[in-house]
Amino acid sequence: MQIFKHEDLDEDILTDLLEEINELYEASEQVLIELELKPEDNELQRSLFRSIHTIKGDLGLVNFSPLIPLLQYSEDLLDYLRKGQIKYTSNMSDLVLLIMDRVKVFVQGCIQNGQAEYDAELFAKLVEQIKRITPDNPDKHERLLGEAAQLLDPSLDIGLDDEQTTEDKPVEAPASIATTGIPKSTTDQERIDLVFFRELMKPIEKRSMYWEGRGDRIAKLAGYINKIAGSPVNEVQLAVACYMHDFGMAFMPVDILHKKEKLADNEFNLMRSHVYKSARLLENLNQWNEARKIVMQHHERIDGSGYPLGLKEDDICDGAKLLAILDTFDAITHARAHEGHLQRPKKKAVIEINRIAKGQFSTKWMQAFNSGMAAVLTK
Repeated sequence: MQIFKHEDLDEDILTDLLEEINELYEASEQVLIELELKPEDNELQRSLFRSIHTIKGDLGLVNFSPLIPLLQYSEDLLDYLRKGQIKYTSNMSDLVLLIMDRVKVFVQGCIQNGQAEYDAELFAKLVEQIKRITPDNPDKHERLLGEAAQLLDPSLDIGLDDEQTTEDKPVEAPASIATTGIPKSTTDQERIDLVFFRELMKPIEKRSMYWEGRGDRIAKLAGYINKIAGSPVNEVQLAVACYMHDFGMAFMPVDILHKKEKLADNEFNLMRSHVYKSARLLENLNQWNEARKIVMQHHERIDGSGYPLGLKEDDICDGAKLLAILDTFDAITHARAHEGHLQRPKKKAVIEINRIAKGQFSTKWMQAFNSGMAAVLTK
């Protein structure tokens, strides 16, 4: 590892730099999610290029030189993309976000310690790998992009065939969550439906100030934990359920959604009815029957005290058991209206969920959840 010590820069300049990088990171993450759904959208492609170009320019102004070559070749890659010379893939989004992660860590180190560690050899290998991706070798792009991403995160599943069987290998928790909640295994028709469901939820999520982005967050985490557990749930059905499970909340009065006091019995019963409304949207779409079942059961509890049917453990499907945990986790790690649901740091949220898990959540899925969150939060 090498040490980079920046010039004597004003603290406000560094703080402003990190704030802009954080904003561009969040914007780019959203763009990458959109690109998963609309990979040919040129405006999205140009937006991603502009973000990397801006970050490179900002770092150049403060002479953060170790990162410039990596960002330059990333910019060249996205230039090919926006010009239609190469095609967008999921591995490209993984690579871009991993690079931006390194940029954030580097800048944070400079702000906090006046210096930052970086791996010059790794960066050089990464640059060489990205340089190999050109408009002339499209058949190699997916593998080259995947291998480049794995240089930064060896645990990443790059979605390529492996000749060696993994059937008998123990499943270990990867250290990072996928860029989007859209599984790489979707067929064209499944992707069309997922786009529809996700777009359908956007205005619903905006109806409450506490929901925006919730579907994406839960879908990404669900895909990650499901993989840790050995993928017992169909990942595409699970993704649909994650996006659609709270659709029925659109038909709840906003004053009840945002009520800070304890709900009256009639208000609570009205809120509980959202599972029927959500599931009903999927009931005539036979290809999404498993997703409908997950949606219908995601508020059931292992001890039978949940709703709407009071099912017990053996009668609740795996997808619903997983979604129940993640629905609760997202609720207590993002600001909510109820005073009892104040935002908590993720590590404290994991501890709290374990405290209330008995009788409520599946032991099997809590083990997978704990394994995954331990990997993510200690990375």
